Amino acid sequence: MWSLAKEYWRVLTRPSVHFSLGFLTFGGFLAGVIFWGGFNTALEVSNTEAFCTGCHEMSDNVYQELKPTIHYTNRSGVRATCPDCHVPHDWTNKIARKMQATKEVWGKVFGIIDTREKFVAKRRELAEHEWARLEANNSLECRNCHNFSYMDLTRQSPRASEAHEEFLTGGKKTCIDCHKGIAHELPDMTGVPGWQ
Repeated sequence: MWSLAKEYWRVLTRPSVHFSLGFLTFGGFLAGVIFWGGFNTALEVSNTEAFCTGCHEMSDNVYQELKPTIHYTNRSGVRATCPDCHVPHDWTNKIARKMQATKEVWGKVFGIIDTREKFVAKRRELAEHEWARLEANNSLECRNCHNFSYMDLTRQSPRASEAHEEFLTGGKKTCIDCHKGIAHELPDMTGVPGWQ
């Protein structure tokens, strides 16, 4: 085994007999551009609503719940898609989220939530993971579209205005603390303090 590793290292470090350094440099650069282009294309394709709802687990469950909400249809015509809320916009966090999503691919392959009954049974766990992620990043995906600087609190209901005012004056909450279930149905919250 060790001799095989030594031989492999010798081949890698030996100067090229047939190709010039310029050709190898240009070839390496070209291969890098092709790889990066393919990687970025795959990343963008996997960052679309069509991709997210391509499996029946999502299209039959959470996507159907999104349709009657204000995030899907509203008076202004601005619509949030799956990646807007579930994938960070900045590159580093987006890559980290995509790596986490490999667990979702695992779940798809092994049928973890392939029926409505399995989905409902696992719903609270899935929701709690998403809520924890949003709490950890201070509801960044919400704040990508909703900016407190532009909110007119006088046009909000008294309850909403009071809550947002408290948040603006140093409250320790983040969007998801009050807005659970805003785009998808809540799971069974039996036993959770503060929920009836």
